[in-house]
Amino acid sequence: METRLNMFDNELAAKFGKRFANASMVIRQSPLPLPIQELVSLRASQINGCGFCTDMHTKDATAAGETSVRLNLVAAWREATVFTEAERAALALAEEGTRLADAHTGVSDETWAQVRKHYDEDQVVALVSLVALINAANRMNVIVRTPAGSYEPGMFDSLTN
Repeated sequence: METRLNMFDNELAAKFGKRFANASMVIRQSPLPLPIQELVSLRASQINGCGFCTDMHTKDATAAGETSVRLNLVAAWREATVFTEAERAALALAEEGTRLADAHTGVSDETWAQVRKHYDEDQVVALVSLVALINAANRMNVIVRTPAGSYEPGMFDSLTN
């Protein structure tokens, strides 16, 4: 796959990327557990067909100690026994929040109740913000065809203040 536009090599994109990375850092530093953040980001990226973000979040999760078994089962989380109820709630929110056009109600009341059962208010804010942010990142990368495979954990750390 050939990139249509290098978003890392454009002045305006670099300015936007810095602010995007800072928004991401707010979520990263939130009380939402890092493993949940990576699983949610990975699942949304899989749904959106974003190879770059799938690569990134698989590698970041691995670097943070996530197991290959769990990473390999993220796409089949409903049938997998390796995820907790809290993780299932977050993955359901990620899917429903990513597939808004597939249901006229968006995120179901059942999923919302499960999220509220397992996460406090700050964690819910972080989770909702994360779903929105990863979907934006996925869309940008899919539109410009950012290829997967070159990501190295920590390579965007210099973008944050």
